[in-house]
Amino acid sequence: MSTATLSLKERYQDFKIENPKVRIRDAAKQLGVSEAELLASSVGENVIRLTGDFRELLKEVPTLGYVMALTRNESCVHERKGIYEKVSFNNHVGLVLGEDIDLRLFMTHWKFGFAVNENNLSLQFFDKDGEAVHKIFLQESSNVEAYHQIVSRYTDPIQSSFIETEAYPAPEPEKKNEEIDIAGFQADWLALKDTHEFFPLLRKYGVAREQALHLAPEGYAQAISVAQVKAILGEASATSLEIMIFVSSNGCIQIHTGLIQKLVLMGPWFNVLDPKFNLHLREDQIAQAWIVKKPTNDGIVTSIELFDEAKAQIALIFGKRKPGKPELEAWRKVIANHVE
Repeated sequence: MSTATLSLKERYQDFKIENPKVRIRDAAKQLGVSEAELLASSVGENVIRLTGDFRELLKEVPTLGYVMALTRNESCVHERKGIYEKVSFNNHVGLVLGEDIDLRLFMTHWKFGFAVNENNLSLQFFDKDGEAVHKIFLQESSNVEAYHQIVSRYTDPIQSSFIETEAYPAPEPEKKNEEIDIAGFQADWLALKDTHEFFPLLRKYGVAREQALHLAPEGYAQAISVAQVKAILGEASATSLEIMIFVSSNGCIQIHTGLIQKLVLMGPWFNVLDPKFNLHLREDQIAQAWIVKKPTNDGIVTSIELFDEAKAQIALIFGKRKPGKPELEAWRKVIANHVE
């Protein structure tokens, strides 16, 4: 039988025999399909399709107890263990505000859901083009009975192995710099009162995020090297400085707040391998790294922003801070130690 007449399920089974260590996301790329389509090919075996209001499902996730939350993009994987707490939704965003699991959820992107029983139990969610938006993995101490109750309540009565994905429209081309009111943009940047005002600022002037850093007021954005990023994170680790690391998919922003301790380089991957937090960053895919300063009512807030070749944001890093509190002087010092 030719590969052209093999079903996706059969092609995947053959692929796994030949490539037993390749993860499903990478297998999907090599097979020319989305991860969600490849996962759906195992419906009826170790995969169950879910349906219903995923907001209501997420409100039940605290009953699972201690789990691992995973959010990733093409260049960075963010894994945080803990309990889902204070799960809430408004018209625009969902929030999970636990001590360990800290998420911002954009539910318009949550299209497909699956319960997966392979190696361990998990709930996995994907956007309309079949890309993963968020995954929840049970741990040894998790409540397995609660998991099965959730799966039972949200099982799709039609357990089809076929899903129809839909590509996102191509992004609008960036405005040319000469089409932007740069003076107005810089003045409004300097007038910021809160970091959450930055995205509305970009929207007001029609400026892309990476483009904004080239147009920033003097002294408020500085390009740095990947080596400098690693040196800053290394010093944060060595000095037990608590930081915040934001990684996003289309439908979720996942935040780690705390220490980073065990830093390990493995090929192109820069890793944090701590008991409750793992980060896997493809340093070879970081096309740009910036130190960015934003004014707030609490003083200047300094971040590291990482972008890939397509100018998509890979990760965002801050010193630990709470609204109403000034930025940690120790964070500013670590930045200054590695940036001219």
